[in-house]
Amino acid sequence: MSAGVHGTAGGVPALRLAGPRPGWVIKADVVVVGSGVAGLTVALRCAAAGRRTVIVTKARLDDGSTRWAQGGIAAALGEGDTPEQHLVDTLVAGADLCDETAVRTLVTEGPGAVRRLIEVGARFDTSPETGEIELTREGGHHRRRIAHAGGDATGAEVSRALVAAVRDAGIETVENALVLDLLKDADGHAAGVSLHVMGEGRHDGVGAVHAPAVVLATGGMGQVFSATTNPAVSTGDGVALALRAGAEVSDLEFVQFHPTVLYLGAGSEGQQPLVSEAVRGEGAYLVDADGERFMVGRHELAELAPRDIVAKGIMRRMRERGADHMYLDARHFGARKWEERFPTILAACRSHGIDPVTEPIPVAPAAHYASGGVRTDLTGRTTVPGLYACGEVACTGVHGANRLASNSLLEGLVFAERIAERIARAPARVPVPVVPDAERIVPPLPPETRYAIQRIMTAGAGVLRSAESLERAARELEELAVDASGAPRVPDAPAASGKPAEPGVESWETANLHLVARVLVAAALRRTETRGCHWREDHPDRDDVSWRRHLVVALRPTAEGSTLVVRTTDSTAFPPVAPEETP
Repeated sequence: MSAGVHGTAGGVPALRLAGPRPGWVIKADVVVVGSGVAGLTVALRCAAAGRRTVIVTKARLDDGSTRWAQGGIAAALGEGDTPEQHLVDTLVAGADLCDETAVRTLVTEGPGAVRRLIEVGARFDTSPETGEIELTREGGHHRRRIAHAGGDATGAEVSRALVAAVRDAGIETVENALVLDLLKDADGHAAGVSLHVMGEGRHDGVGAVHAPAVVLATGGMGQVFSATTNPAVSTGDGVALALRAGAEVSDLEFVQFHPTVLYLGAGSEGQQPLVSEAVRGEGAYLVDADGERFMVGRHELAELAPRDIVAKGIMRRMRERGADHMYLDARHFGARKWEERFPTILAACRSHGIDPVTEPIPVAPAAHYASGGVRTDLTGRTTVPGLYACGEVACTGVHGANRLASNSLLEGLVFAERIAERIARAPARVPVPVVPDAERIVPPLPPETRYAIQRIMTAGAGVLRSAESLERAARELEELAVDASGAPRVPDAPAASGKPAEPGVESWETANLHLVARVLVAAALRRTETRGCHWREDHPDRDDVSWRRHLVVALRPTAEGSTLVVRTTDSTAFPPVAPEETP
């Protein structure tokens, strides 16, 4: 049956992006959306289990967020280290909001997952004396447990190995494809995705992949802010798709701002160069313009405190000094260590006229990682049957209010394997997508509205937040509705063309950014405390009585369009969120 067949889709009105119906179809057992460490691992495992697997990726196969990861993968691989010690560090960093069962799963299965990644072909740096994997230390870790590759190019090596394995396995891949919406069958079960392929090739324009198992591994949403370490493709597409499909998201207010991002000047926008936490792990100091180490005395680990604490320390000293950046001083490393251990960061700094060998590096916090995302259980199931999520797009409960450094690649590995194992055990199903009788079309937003969203979010929902700033951001986001001429109704927005917005890649991405921005602001307004990387200036203290729990948000269709429904959980636990019989 084609995607044009009508039905009830579970009796729930559907929300979808404006655009044409699919003009072509690929059939599969599993469709994986995204090609980072999580997506490629799921795809390899599913294909090895005999499931026909299709990968859909927004750019090239190796162009996601994974290849930008510098620091490495955290796992209890070193002598004297244990999963229990890794668990304790993760729970502390997560500010008492982690799901301990999920964390225990991560740290226990993590070492084996890293070894299997090595078997796939990933080459980590090893000691020339012992041949063992070299381990470094990063913020929040009490032991050296970060495996790295190419000095500071771990993500690039992991991506290289997995991409090569995927190509060797002959897994079908659709590149340069923006996923649009989830397709469902008459029972509301996932039945595939619609997508738009950009450019010429075997497929072009809007099409679909029909599959009974859909795995979201789309990465983050850093582009919702003006300055971020995320690549341009990180526009929250997976979270937005899941919301429109009726899935729950959780903890979206906890956006981690990496404390040491290369400062390129006031008003710098887009992807900014990251200065890995491993630089501090190897002994670099955070200093102000006078050379004072301001993190000493603020935390027992000083510069190696969890990221939220370091970011707050930098922001406080910037306020005290009336400065817009601080400095990372690693001149004592010397040229050889910089060239051998951190060649990527050294090259990035020098390309911007800064030589870390002879001068401190100007740094400031920038949006880096979404600790929250699509709510899942320990096998990646979401609240929509047949829809799974893993990697940064997911909220497994592992990260709590603040991700521990280098747990992200590990989470992608561990939970991708768990998803693949569950899909491999599921009985075969033939997807029969239907077009719901009742639909709500999300109106397209002019592409230039993207910049207005980013400025609104940076000003109102950045590192420092308050009721006043968040309420202003909520109002301005609502005002970004399109008028008859297609112009955004925000005074500071760039001038529109005067034409109504047309469906297309840029307008779809903008609609996704607008939706995740609304959810983030709604959750941040509701959480009236400071915890982890959520810093409320008007509520500076942590409130374990009222707020040691999660915020869960869903998008529900209404007669006029849609509304956000926000609720709190009773505890930090993440119980199974989809029916047990769901494959």
